[in-house]
Parts: sequence; structure tokens; C-alpha cells
Amino acid sequence: MLKKVLIANRGEIAVRIMRACRALQIPTVAVYSTADREALHVRLADERVCIGPPNVRESYLNIPSIVSAALSFGADAVHPGYGFLSENGDFAEACQRSGLTFIGPRVRNIRLMGDKPRARRVMEKAGVPVLPGTSAGTTDVREAQAVAAQIGFPILLKAAAGGGGRGLRVARSPEELAAVFGVAEEEGAAAFGNGAIYVEKYLEHPRHIEFQIVADQHRNVLHLGERECSVQRRYQKILEESPSPILTKRQREKMGAVAVKAAEAIGYTNVGTIEFLLDQQGHFYFIEMNTRVQVEHAITEMVTGIDIVQAGILAAAGEPLPWRQRDITFSGHAIECRIVAEDPRTMLPSPGTIRGYHAPGGLGIRVDSGVAENSVIPVYYDSLVSKVVAYGKTREEAIQRMRVALSEYQIAGIKTNIPLHLQILQDAEFLTGNIHTRYLDKFLTRPIARPAASAAERLVVNA
Repeated sequence: MLKKVLIANRGEIAVRIMRACRALQIPTVAVYSTADREALHVRLADERVCIGPPNVRESYLNIPSIVSAALSFGADAVHPGYGFLSENGDFAEACQRSGLTFIGPRVRNIRLMGDKPRARRVMEKAGVPVLPGTSAGTTDVREAQAVAAQIGFPILLKAAAGGGGRGLRVARSPEELAAVFGVAEEEGAAAFGNGAIYVEKYLEHPRHIEFQIVADQHRNVLHLGERECSVQRRYQKILEESPSPILTKRQREKMGAVAVKAAEAIGYTNVGTIEFLLDQQGHFYFIEMNTRVQVEHAITEMVTGIDIVQAGILAAAGEPLPWRQRDITFSGHAIECRIVAEDPRTMLPSPGTIRGYHAPGGLGIRVDSGVAENSVIPVYYDSLVSKVVAYGKTREEAIQRMRVALSEYQIAGIKTNIPLHLQILQDAEFLTGNIHTRYLDKFLTRPIARPAASAAERLVVNA
């Protein structure tokens, strides 16, 4: 078993990892920038160390500082969480070269899946369905035009070296492709240090379905079911649920088997997700693999009863999985709302100091948060405040519990997107499960019958 874990992250995920380590009786070391000196994850850790100023390149992306901190504090393992360095092969390799266990997959897994065109080629060879497109990145718009002419418009331009919605642009004509290619290239270069772009067929109104993978170092791979992640804005997920309201048992088994095959094809270890697009005819296509724990892992934990973060820690320590696929069962329905610090009307960031904080509770409610009373939401980092998860025996029960929980949630001093979530949870299209990746775009442009604001909504909007 691991002796001490340094958590190379901040906020909600750092707190979540600490709780998993504490349950396994593993001490933790928190790293923080000067902007996070009083942050909750810093207060909760067994030990803590400042690794630099607010700028992420000098703190949370500073590989030498993080590795040095781990060695100085006697940690024998590093957990990267999600974001920051979690899918950085150089970081994983630096940890391993320093004798530290990287709590994640092998370096070659990270590098392979981080190279999106190469990942497509590997999946095609393994028999995993992929969308028509290029098999290598390019910086030549003429090459992209040639591919688009072959597969047909609309097409999607994607950064070859990354994900998370950065470097993505849709083109519906040769003229539009010429106009947006340079923009996608610049975004990819800025976000990932690589401006190469690959071209992929664009599906109109698909659903975004991802499967949770858990694997050990003994060639055991299984899936923990799917998550419906179609409610998103600018390719960023807002609300997720498990199971998907649309998949049949047969579809679930088929997609799950393909997800496992995809992970086995690269010899994957630890936790990760295989992401698919599902079209209106029921065909599904691999889009990418995330080689880390996902923000929305909590809803899978609720319907399976399996602690995914603990599973990743134990897998990194060399422990074999205690389950086989036949042991995994699914019960009930879980929904997660990502609460972020932003103005609910303009959707602009809303940093500041939290006052009057009161998290909801009750049967079936879980709040994963990195904040408390007087916590500061700084301008430098992701605006995620917390994740509210509601569990019920049915989807309808989970939705109703989430409505109650959000109406109770009090966060003053900043503005949040709680009112937006409450509106979605009363929308007829969402309630019937008629959603897709462009659902929220359309929802935000049509007139909405807004119910009378709850006490929590009035508090948030007027803050």
C-alpha cells in the first residue's frame, strides 16, 4: 500500500482525493499557490506546501516544483486529479523517474490517447467505430479542405493534442473552413503547445455518452456503465446523469463491451473514460479517451456503489480489481449539476469571497465541494464551486430531489449558475430525455417560462 500521497491539484477534486486517501488511511500532502493559501483543500490536508505564485505555469503546472515537493515531504505517490497535469505524459514520466508512483495509467497510455489522430488509428485497428476523418494532424488548411471534400460537410476541426472543448470549430462550407481553421489552430497552440488540427465528420444533434473504465495492472478491465453528458455549453459539460435516459439494455451492453475492448487494445491501467457520440439512428462512434478521473465520476459511484477514486489509488498500488464484469450492478438514477461561479444572466465569471454558505442535504443528496464559508473563488483558475449529486430510485425522483437541493443551496458573495440548472430541470425537453449536444444552445435562445424564484435563487441572483 502507498505510504503518503501528494495531491497535485486544488479545489473540489483535491478534497475528494483526500477523503479517499483518508478512508484508506493514507496521509496526504496538499500543494497550493499563494492565491490558495486559505483554500479548503489546504486546510484539510495532513501536510501542505506552497509551490509558487497564482500563475498556473509557476505553480500547478510547474513539474519540477511539484516533484520536488513530493520528495521533500516523503510522499511515495502523486495523484494528479483532473485538469492541470493529469493528462501530461511528461509529468507522469517525471514522477516515475523520481521513484514516485503516478496514480493514473502508464505513460504510454497517456501519450497515445493524448495524440488524438493516433488514438483514432489505434481504435480503427482494434475494430472500434470512429467517425470518418483524418488519421494525422495537419497545419495546412488545403489538406483539411481536401479531406472535407472527401467526407462531406459539415466537418469538425479538433486540436490534435488536446480536448476539453479547446481548439474545436464546426465548418459547414469550404469558406467557413478557411475562416475558422486558423482560429482552431491558434487555440490548440495556446492550450496544448501544438497547433496541429485534425478533421472529423460532424454529426448533427448527437448524444455524448461516456463509459467509465476501471483497470488494474494484471490485465483486468471492466466498465461501470455509462454517463449521459449531452447537456453542455461550448463543449463544456454542465449537467450529467447515469444511466442515460435513452440507452436500452442491449445498447448499454454493446457499447460497454466496445469500451472495454478499446481500453484493452492499448493495455490500459487505472481509471479512465471512453467517450462516444451516439447518432439519431443508434450508431455510436469513439471520439476520445480521458486518461484520468472525470469531474462527473460521482454519479457512477452513486449507481454502482463503487468508489472510483479509491479504485484508482489501489490500482496504482498494484492491487488487482476485486470485481469481474458480472459483479457490477446498477441501481437507480443519479444526476450531477456542476455549480460554477458565473453570472446566471451574462454567464461571465463571478470571482469573489463566499458568504452565507449553506450546502443542501437530505436523502440521496451528495455535495462534492472545495469551498466553505469565507472561501475565495480566485480569478486565476476554473470557476467550479461544487458538484451537487441527486440520487433516486427513478430518474423522476432524482430530478425532484435535485430541484429541492438546489432551491436550498445558499451561496452569497458570488453569483452562480444555480438558476440555470433549476430552469433546465423544469424544461419539457429535458424531462422527456430529448437532449443532445446542442440542446443547451437552443434552450438558451428560446423563451423560457420562468417559475417564481426560490429563496436560494433570489439570494444568488441578487448577490
